[in-house]
Amino acid sequence: MSQGRILFERRGHEAHIRFDHTAAHNALTGQMWIDLRDAARAIAGDPAIRVATFRGSGGKAFISGTDITKFADYETGAQGVAYEREIDECMAAVDAIPCTTIAVVEGWAVGGGLNISAACDFRIATEDAKFGSPIGRTIGNCLSAASVARIGGAVGVQFAKRMVLMGEFLTADQLLASGFLLKIAAREAIDAELAALCARASENAPLTTRVTKETIRRMTFGDLPEIEDLIAQVYGSADFRRGVADFLAKTKRVPDWTGD
Repeated sequence: MSQGRILFERRGHEAHIRFDHTAAHNALTGQMWIDLRDAARAIAGDPAIRVATFRGSGGKAFISGTDITKFADYETGAQGVAYEREIDECMAAVDAIPCTTIAVVEGWAVGGGLNISAACDFRIATEDAKFGSPIGRTIGNCLSAASVARIGGAVGVQFAKRMVLMGEFLTADQLLASGFLLKIAAREAIDAELAALCARASENAPLTTRVTKETIRRMTFGDLPEIEDLIAQVYGSADFRRGVADFLAKTKRVPDWTGD
């Protein structure tokens, strides 16, 4: 996969993160995940920042997923457990950002893109935005307990089930009605909408924002079950290896799952 990058800019009380990997519809490489973690920690460490935004480059995708090429080398469930721990560490840094966070979704928000948008406090999207995590129809892996809690808490359990168990992509209209999206904006108006939201968020008392967000974070992640045995079962399966091979070979059909 071609090299992508995380662009990180501070402007006054605002921080702006951009996922820049247009050749792969902003799919996240391993290094991009690490750079996202580091940028999130930098934001958390700067009390002058009142609002942070997340956006994909190119206007066609927020994030289309994650680079899975290394999965082709996985032979044991323990490797999958280690991978999910790494993603959880990066996502935890986004969860822990103490200022208001806003995702701008233009086009696709898939897999890691859905997860990152769910970690934000608010989401605005273009009319053509679509959200999903069709892992049960592609590579056959699973989500960590933290990812399930984050996505389920943001989109609602039934919508989360449709995305994962049925492999559905949900539209901006559906997710506006559910409350997951704050606004749908025309492409020519989305920058103005974002600027207005950033200005309003920046006016809020920072301690009110910080304490409210930390309360919600603790409520969401404070008592998660231990599921590493389940993650190891999935990542160590023949189905997972078959799904990865088919996906990397660009096979269009759903893999012939056997359940082992």
